[in-house]
Amino acid sequence: MSIQQGIIYIVVLMFAITIHESAHGWAAYKKGDPTAYSLGRITLNPIPHIDPIGTIALPLLLVIMGAPPFGWAKPVPVNPMNLKDPRKDNLIISAAGPLANIGFAFIAIVILKLFKAAVLGMTTASPAAANMISGVYMVLYSLVIVNVILAVFNLLPIPPLDGSGILMGFLSPENARKYEMLQPYGFFILIILIMTGLIGRLIGFILQILHMII
Repeated sequence: MSIQQGIIYIVVLMFAITIHESAHGWAAYKKGDPTAYSLGRITLNPIPHIDPIGTIALPLLLVIMGAPPFGWAKPVPVNPMNLKDPRKDNLIISAAGPLANIGFAFIAIVILKLFKAAVLGMTTASPAAANMISGVYMVLYSLVIVNVILAVFNLLPIPPLDGSGILMGFLSPENARKYEMLQPYGFFILIILIMTGLIGRLIGFILQILHMII
């Protein structure tokens, strides 16, 4: 991966994470919890969402290793006391982030296909135009890859990822309480999955599917 590609991936990841966390905050606000709104977490400014490890250290390490970056942001705070139906509403709030990323990935795929069709219709291009075309393609491609990987990664049913919140919405109250006991160990489980290469295999599988689509 070139330096230019690495920079594009990091910038796109910052954008994707910002959209992801803002979607959580917006969903919580719509469900009656103003906590994220009052803390300034419903914003397109990435700074309030940054987590030193998940937003900076891990993505940089992956880029250095030549892999597409993924990670996580500082979780948006949600006060269940403000929700009318905490179990159902938390499921919706948890799903809002991945759904926002999938939505942006879909839009990027449509634009990318239209862009490719327009480029194929060109007969000649100057070196400057060719560089611009390459840059635009790389940004659109990165938007697809990063948003999909971020969505799938966060859908893993491991606390504190969104998948755990979604799963708890379908569990009985008793089973949800038992499942919640995994919360203190979630980070270590993620580290093990990353170190053993299981997350890498999942990402590789996702990339194969995306390459067939785009």
